[in-house]
Amino acid sequence: MGMDLEAQPFNTLDRGRYRRKVQRCLDTLARMLTDGSFSFPRKNIGLEVELNLVDRELRPSMTNTAVLEALDDPSFTTELGQHNIELNVPPRPLAGDSALQLEDDLRAYLDTAATKARDTGSSLAMIGILPTLKHEHFDQKWLTNKARYATLNDQIFAARGERTVLAMEGAPLPGQQPERLRSYAESILPEAACTSVQLHLQVAPEEFAAHWNAAQCLAGLQIALASNSPFLLGKALWHETRIPLFLQATDTRPEELKNQGVRPRVWFGERWITSIFDLFEENVRYFPGLLPETDAEDPIEALDAGQAPKLTELRMHNGTIWRWNRPVYDVVDGLPHLRVENRVLPAGPTVVDTVANAAFFYGAQRALAEAERPVWSQMSFQAAEENLYAGARRGFDGQLYWPGIGWIPPDELALRVLLPLAHEGLRRSDVSDEARERYLGIIERRCLARRTGATWQRDYVLRAQERGLDREAALSLMLGRYLELSESGEPVHTWPLTD
Repeated sequence: MGMDLEAQPFNTLDRGRYRRKVQRCLDTLARMLTDGSFSFPRKNIGLEVELNLVDRELRPSMTNTAVLEALDDPSFTTELGQHNIELNVPPRPLAGDSALQLEDDLRAYLDTAATKARDTGSSLAMIGILPTLKHEHFDQKWLTNKARYATLNDQIFAARGERTVLAMEGAPLPGQQPERLRSYAESILPEAACTSVQLHLQVAPEEFAAHWNAAQCLAGLQIALASNSPFLLGKALWHETRIPLFLQATDTRPEELKNQGVRPRVWFGERWITSIFDLFEENVRYFPGLLPETDAEDPIEALDAGQAPKLTELRMHNGTIWRWNRPVYDVVDGLPHLRVENRVLPAGPTVVDTVANAAFFYGAQRALAEAERPVWSQMSFQAAEENLYAGARRGFDGQLYWPGIGWIPPDELALRVLLPLAHEGLRRSDVSDEARERYLGIIERRCLARRTGATWQRDYVLRAQERGLDREAALSLMLGRYLELSESGEPVHTWPLTD
């Protein structure tokens, strides 16, 4: 979805041409996997962070064009909404002190962006869902002014044929009744409310399936340990409300197709895999193209000529199917490679929390991927999916399933099983002891404190309301304090609930 489009409508000929081209790209990928065409010098990692812009009243600031012009840095780019920007941190190896350098680099990027944003009258907010968003901010006029966003919006609405329905019931605040959201939107901008951190890991083709399956097993625990999106449109909902919100905001299915079992485009998946090809083949088989634009490349001819084919249509198609762990094909410096893109984590609360979440994921993923008896051979795929929703809805109060244990709270699962595995996985990745202890120590203390960004937000708002503030005032007060603490850089498990 980083590619832009021509600002022109698509017709039936475009769709037929696109379908044939996507299939030719898929055939080319199959040949490349068979022929051993992929570059794999080392396990590089990468990180993307989506950010909110807020004005002096802590409302969404529709100024991403001005902020990006002031930054003039290709590491920063647009996102769907005018109150969003995205940072793409350059890839690097995982070994040694790379994680420590990543923390320094990420902080430097964000400090620069914060300075440039202030020059335009805005501030950065690294948070899963901006709690001061209102229904008016979902008006189509607030889409970023690029053809791909307007076209994506139009195509999703044309496929569904009706308004976006936002409907969910939340995990209750302590001592309160559950809150329900029932709302509508005339655009896909509710998706722009979902700001995330995406973790990339470059893997060899023969290792991809194990790493993807491992990432699926980890998704529910990841969310439970790092949830940071508890409020939407004034309601206290899931600890990680991004999960149901993203699904509903981009859903191309009217109710009748949902009842028929048609798959959503925000998708956990439905089975363990044996090859990356399984995922791309499912994408082509199950999902019609949303953005059917083609280029002039014949990918098989390019491969026969000794070039790395761009597979533009297959990549575009893949970019409009939002798996929580997405397969990625890319070409860098003329060399093709494969990546797992982990998409479950929210943005924030701090730089050090972000790097700790990444270290935990990379370490635990490697340990599970290299286990003598894979954990996914001992649990159903449906159990992994249920873990995703349990962790997202209730955070530390959820119950996750794990083989050999049964149902277990997320903090206990992390402390007893996954943190030791993460330590071992980082050791095998030659991560320095200093980096390993720093970041996994933060995850351990977060579990002991049972404090995530979501629990802090929920507790702070509840206390503010008990002092007499209404929900809107409490959310604004909370966000102001959140931004102060986030800027201080101290990990979220240390944050006080007092001003």
